[in-house]
Amino acid sequence: MSVSEKLHVIGRPLLDAQLAHPTVAGIGRGDLAEPVFRSWLEQDYLFLLDYVRVFARLAWQAPDGHLGDLVDLAHATFHDELSLHRELAASFGADLGGVRKGPACAAYTAFLLESAASYGEGLAALYPCMWGYSTLGRILAENPPDEPRYRAWVETYADPGFAALTVRIGEMIDEADPPPARAEELFVAGMRHELAFWDVP
Repeated sequence: MSVSEKLHVIGRPLLDAQLAHPTVAGIGRGDLAEPVFRSWLEQDYLFLLDYVRVFARLAWQAPDGHLGDLVDLAHATFHDELSLHRELAASFGADLGGVRKGPACAAYTAFLLESAASYGEGLAALYPCMWGYSTLGRILAENPPDEPRYRAWVETYADPGFAALTVRIGEMIDEADPPPARAEELFVAGMRHELAFWDVP
């Protein structure tokens, strides 16, 4: 079993906990209270800005064969994902200009930026976001919400292109071959940060 495959097994219980979280369940049903999702969108916007920085820090350390992967991910996150995020946030009346990080966002981004000081370890730390959202999107898309804005959010992360990027990160982790125990420790910590992030401030 590869490192990434082992991480999937370890992460599944924490992914199930996310699926059962009231915020995720409300998105899945399409009836999550708008102020809750608006607040979540504001926090996620700040998270994504730092996620770009994580990709950039890892790109600086990447082997030549994966430099383009990480630069492309930074570019796509900054230009494509954040653009879609702004559009969705506007439909909920989110204030992206005046928002500040809540405790969960601050803790998670600090963890990722610190972990990115090491290439292999940084990949393991960020994998919960890629793998988690791709898996959540795929599962929620099996019975998508009728509410169009929540449905659009689900479809974004259920997109096959996003799934392919997630597979690519898994391959990069396996090639980097970080110490398995350390990779598992960081991955579990990331999954716990993911779960805490759904507790909207």
